[in-house]
Amino acid sequence: MRIPDGASALLGPSGSGKSSLLRLLNRLSDPDLGTVHFKGDDVRSLDVLGLRRRAVLVPQLPAPLPGTVADNVRYGPSLFEREADVNSCLGRAGLARTYADRDAGELSVGEQQRVMLARALALEPEVLLLDEPTSALDEVARDGVERTLIELAQAGVAMVLVTHDRGQAVRVASEVLELREGHVVA
Repeated sequence: MRIPDGASALLGPSGSGKSSLLRLLNRLSDPDLGTVHFKGDDVRSLDVLGLRRRAVLVPQLPAPLPGTVADNVRYGPSLFEREADVNSCLGRAGLARTYADRDAGELSVGEQQRVMLARALALEPEVLLLDEPTSALDEVARDGVERTLIELAQAGVAMVLVTHDRGQAVRVASEVLELREGHVVA
């Protein structure tokens, strides 16, 4: 299977292998058989932390670090001795600058999901790996996160979106790959 550049969606029911595939793409798991390539390189030949900076996973359930929103956004780049443009990352993730000093743990789940997105964007990844980023959100929050993802895709941010929602896949991604029982069916 080949995932094209741009915004792609991995669509399928629970248990079809969508999230497992994301974990293979940034080496949270290694394949039992075969190889996984990222930009032409076998992922096992790449430095795992370097790969995870290039292919950043945004988890299904938000998990903000203790501290402010700005602390969360700065965290990843600080591991590489870099500075993050907090305001730019918040804006790209659909949050106002006023969120920077707020306690990340006090935000709604939808706001926390956007913080996770801003934290990922701060690493300036080559691709965002989004594991059902709206599954825990109500309709209003889901629509807001989807608008943000569409805007990011239109701005050229590459992403792989895992979803079981065909409508979301079509709304957000330019390419849809359907998985069933670990196999591509469409």
